[in-house]
Order: sequence, then C-alpha cells, then structure tokens
Amino acid sequence: MDDVMLVDSGIQILVDNLGIAETERFFNMLNRERFDYTKWHGVLSEGRSVREIHEAAAKRWEQNQKNEATESSSSEEPFDDTK
Repeated sequence: MDDVMLVDSGIQILVDNLGIAETERFFNMLNRERFDYTKWHGVLSEGRSVREIHEAAAKRWEQNQKNEATESSSSEEPFDDTK
C-alpha cells in the first residue's frame, strides 16, 4: 500500500466511525496541539495487553453508538403532516 492509499484508508476509517464532522474535529485537534503519537501510544498501552486495549476500545465504541442513538432520537421532532 502506498502513502496515498494509506492516508485515504485511514481517513475513510475515521469518517465511517466518527462521521465527517468529528473526523474534521479530530484533525483540527491534531493540528492545534503538539500531538506525539508515539508518546500517546506508550501511555495508552502501558501495562495493558493488546486484548485489554481492544476490549476497552470496543466498549467505548459501543457506548458512543448508544449515545449517538439516544441523541438523535431525542432531538427529532415527531412528523406532523397536519400543518
């Protein structure tokens, strides 16, 4: 995989999982802050197995999905075709 394909794949994964607005926000945060991925990854994985990291990420993803479903259902107004 060349660099362009890698970037395209990475962006698509972010968009698929976060949506366009959150992906944009993510990139803005990276550009705004001096982000050291190697240091972050070391802190993230410190003392944890790959399985533990995966389980924590999966749990967080599921919680985000539930939160998004709750937010979208509570913000929608019922359809009223009598107006």
